[in-house]
Amino acid sequence: MTAWLTEAVPRGRIAAFRTLVYLFVAADLVVFTPWVRTRVDVPGDLYQPLLIGRLLPLPTPTPALVGVVFWALLVTALLAATGRAHRLLGWTVFALYFEWMIVAMSYGKVDHDRFALLVALAVLPTAGRARHGDPTRTEAGGWALRVTQISVICTYFLAAWAKFRFGGLDWANGSVLARAIIRRGTDLADLIAQVPHLLIVAQFGILAFELLSPLVFVLPARWRTMTVGFFYSFHLVTIATITISFAPHLVAMTSFLALEKVRPVVFVRRLLGRPPPRPPTAPATAPLSPAPAPDPSSTAPA
Repeated sequence: MTAWLTEAVPRGRIAAFRTLVYLFVAADLVVFTPWVRTRVDVPGDLYQPLLIGRLLPLPTPTPALVGVVFWALLVTALLAATGRAHRLLGWTVFALYFEWMIVAMSYGKVDHDRFALLVALAVLPTAGRARHGDPTRTEAGGWALRVTQISVICTYFLAAWAKFRFGGLDWANGSVLARAIIRRGTDLADLIAQVPHLLIVAQFGILAFELLSPLVFVLPARWRTMTVGFFYSFHLVTIATITISFAPHLVAMTSFLALEKVRPVVFVRRLLGRPPPRPPTAPATAPLSPAPAPDPSSTAPA
């Protein structure tokens, strides 16, 4: 089990994953969750912090608090995306984004698509130094990616458990997708809804997919990649039909992919007409000096 949890991965994969995650955090603030800043406009009595917010305890959000968290998180996330000071900046980003999520989810609605991203932010500071394109393998980085992968799969499996807990098989036999299409469906969803019994079949399929998702860990590498591709296609259909985005979850799910093959720095250099940077290599060892030739005079007969 320990060997599986700490399976070594290239440091270049850690560098790419780190850059992607921290850039998404910065984008999340201004694209996906800018509405968090409006939470301070509602009465403080409506703030019902999550359990962790009550245990710490965290203060009731104010305009000053949310403003400081927003700007500090935006700056530190962009700096952390460079890979420098990975521990200091990484822990700072995690703490600030954690508070950002407490504010966002303490007004009656909790989104489960951010669980894996929060886990990734918590473990990335432990992954060690990493450079893009570095083929050197690291067990610390492998542990960080494995824990993120487990959290991704837990998001699916625990979602199925919640469906059985609160709805049982009635969830699959009910009108869950039909209500979602009525509320926020697209033209594509309207076409699908016209096919008899297709939505019921889809609901059973969703349950089966979520319950069987842990099998991804026992599949051969090739099949595992194809399965992760199926996960992405599932969310693509979700966005195209009922406009529900799992963007944070999709970013965390890249922990399954060989991100070290993606070299944005090389791509930008080629656009600018500059040679790509040389990949890190092991230090060269000094060549052995040839043995000195024997002195003929020392071997001549007396």
